[in-house]
Amino acid sequence: MYRLHGFCQSGNTFKVAFLLRALAQPWEPVYVDFMHGVTREAGWRETANEMGEAPVLDDGPRRLSQSGLILTHLARKHGAFQGKTQEEQDEVLRWILFDNHKFTSYFATFRFMKAFGPAAPDPAVMAWLRGRIDNAFGIVNKHLAARPFMVGTAPTIADFSLCGYLFFPVEESGYEVETRFPHIHAWRTRLKAVPGWADPYEILPGERIAPRW
Repeated sequence: MYRLHGFCQSGNTFKVAFLLRALAQPWEPVYVDFMHGVTREAGWRETANEMGEAPVLDDGPRRLSQSGLILTHLARKHGAFQGKTQEEQDEVLRWILFDNHKFTSYFATFRFMKAFGPAAPDPAVMAWLRGRIDNAFGIVNKHLAARPFMVGTAPTIADFSLCGYLFFPVEESGYEVETRFPHIHAWRTRLKAVPGWADPYEILPGERIAPRW
């Protein structure tokens, strides 16, 4: 059985949990108390992940970190959601890299500062991040205007990667998607119909926290 180390506020953990459920693979959640700084502790980094990040996936004796790598490993191992051809698989990787660098990166940071940061966020920093989010979301929205999923005609791990933070309550980020990016919203609705989808707060460990700012 897989063991997935993470917490319910983590969209990166959700990406992996969603894929495991879509693959119909048994898995066990392992709570990571990120909000109280466990990932900054030397002991946790020595035993769990030297990078100090969640998620971490235990696959038998192997321990994997970084959601993009974990998604790729699972898709390849189970022969699903990886793209039908080498060209599609290259496209999947291209979008995962874009997601990790821009789409998820900016949005997850913005949401964390707005909802969970220890102090009220700097308006100038938030405005800078919002501009980067607008650009990244605009690129994906345009891409989805002519296709149902990011690559090909069926979901791939590119979709699982990009959608990770889009199922949390809008009040956590204050960033409205439905009317501003209709193609992303329609795609998000399609992903909810994928067998295995569930609300992050229902399937991941930890307690839901009210937004702070």
